[in-house]
Amino acid sequence: METSTGTPRKRHVLIVDDDISLAWSFKQMLEHRGCDATIVPDGGLALKFVLHHQLDAVVCDLQTTRLEGDLLYAAVERSNPFLARRFVFITSLDAQAPFQKFIDSMALPALRKPVELEALMGEVMCVMERR
Repeated sequence: METSTGTPRKRHVLIVDDDISLAWSFKQMLEHRGCDATIVPDGGLALKFVLHHQLDAVVCDLQTTRLEGDLLYAAVERSNPFLARRFVFITSLDAQAPFQKFIDSMALPALRKPVELEALMGEVMCVMERR
């Protein structure tokens, strides 16, 4: 991963969450670890962002406005299957919620809120290593 000038490009993580204070905590942690991070508060804007930017991972709340996390994932899976393998889902929903079937069907990490920052960082680093 290099830029046009030959210097290594920072890994770029998209954070999709309408809880801005939580998203800001994630952003600070990722930047502290040498990544670039962008916060987008809703799924509709996130899809537009994904279509126009090179990303290395997506941290996505399952309950976002305009386009929920499972639908965002489905759209990304069609347009960028490589990036779709690099999602980390977060949710405050209990295990009986409608999204549970989706979570169970994915071979992707899903963390329950409140999310421990180190656990999230570990999952993000892990998915970024996927080919």
